[in-house]
Amino acid sequence: MNATMSDTSDVSLEEARELLVDLVSIPSPSGEEEEAAARLAEFFEAHGREVWIDEVGNVRAPADDSVLLTSHVDTVPGEIPVEVREADDDEDGSVAEVGEDVLWGRGSVDATGPLAAMAAAAVRTGVSFVGVVGEETNSRGARHLVEDRDDVPEAVVNGEPSGATGITLGYRGFLAGTYVATSESGHTSRPEPNAIQHATTWWTAVEEAFANDEYHPVFERVTAKPVDVDAGISEDGLSVEATLDVQLRIPPSLDADTVRETAEAELEVGTVSWAEPIPPVMMSPRTEVARAFRAAIRKEGGEPRLLRKTGTSDMNLYAREWDCPMVTYGPGNSELDHAPDERLSLSEFDRSVEILARVALDLRGDD
Repeated sequence: MNATMSDTSDVSLEEARELLVDLVSIPSPSGEEEEAAARLAEFFEAHGREVWIDEVGNVRAPADDSVLLTSHVDTVPGEIPVEVREADDDEDGSVAEVGEDVLWGRGSVDATGPLAAMAAAAVRTGVSFVGVVGEETNSRGARHLVEDRDDVPEAVVNGEPSGATGITLGYRGFLAGTYVATSESGHTSRPEPNAIQHATTWWTAVEEAFANDEYHPVFERVTAKPVDVDAGISEDGLSVEATLDVQLRIPPSLDADTVRETAEAELEVGTVSWAEPIPPVMMSPRTEVARAFRAAIRKEGGEPRLLRKTGTSDMNLYAREWDCPMVTYGPGNSELDHAPDERLSLSEFDRSVEILARVALDLRGDD
């Protein structure tokens, strides 16, 4: 879908900040995004843009598909009092200079800051926008989006914190599994291992299979983490049961099948069921969208930084389904993702709005 410049609308930085503060003030943990989605849709309606909330809760504002700006509406749980206050000597200097305004609140960094900046830039420039739901849990919004869209956008900018001068090109993939084992109950003096020991033996072997020395970059490793365990005597007292939930992060040098096969090769007792994997992604720094960001960041007085993230994002899903250039970008210090002191420099937010608008106009051919 193409738009004309008549589909654009002026959005001041003050209005963009107002949207940001409103969205951060609305609790929107995964599964509870409705109110925040309504506020976001209201912003587009107020500027004469076509917008609707689809069946899974995504905020869809289609326009010029030279670039699709998309970020997630949901946050992780946790209440942080929402306030704007000046940074002082106790603040982390990487977030804001002393005296600058800083917005505190859950989601200010991950990823309501990028979401609001993209909404403002999309309205200014007439490009497509989607606010997706469920990124922090099962990415249901992004999964629905790639299934529901008929056309592939010409480029994608995914919204996650990278800092105003950071351009994220790569993410590791993700594989989640559940190990289950059962053994007969018996006196603890018996030498035979029980289900709990089988679970710990398997997981220790998996960790050793993926072990690297400390000089190996984290982005290029498989990170293996247990995330939940439920184990003990069964209700009828006749067996010992163990359930272990695990997660493995996959570097671009490997694929999910290889990682799964390595983990299963260490399996002697019990079974493992695997969820649908999310593949790793690594984009070239020489695509048109990466070039547009480097140029825009320099025009705004910054020095571009190319980043690789050790986590996983919706960009992984977009890259698997859409053959187009993409990057991830957004204001905020990613070290504050999910943190109890999550906060965002408002001057950095302003700068990111200007950079995103420059990128969108560049990719539309209007810059």
